[in-house]
Amino acid sequence: MKARDEDGLRFARNLVAAFINDLVARKKKPSDTLTDEEALTVVARLAKQRKESIEQFRAGGREDLVGPEERELAYLQALLPQMMSKEDIRKIAEAKKAELGVTDKSKMGMFMGTVMSELKNKADGKEVKEIVESLFT
Repeated sequence: MKARDEDGLRFARNLVAAFINDLVARKKKPSDTLTDEEALTVVARLAKQRKESIEQFRAGGREDLVGPEERELAYLQALLPQMMSKEDIRKIAEAKKAELGVTDKSKMGMFMGTVMSELKNKADGKEVKEIVESLFT
């Protein structure tokens, strides 16, 4: 704060507000604390929101709004654990497919749910969806 890092200060304030909002949504007091997993879920949700905002701003030609969102996304990604690579996701998905014996596309929704529950906060949902769909084509 003494360094006058306005982006860092804005990020810290937004993060604290998101944590308090999550606590209130869970019907807890704002002075309570979140577990590590709950906090990671909040940070992941904020990162996803920033990515979507960046895409929308670029599509709308609003490059002036992209910069602040990208800086905040960089702060958020520093807090998140390293995401799994597509190869690692594919290995886990293929192993889960063999374990469950899923062979047809009609069970893809159930299969996707089990893979996502295993990879929670470790992999990007879009990448998991692409890989799961590729396993059934």
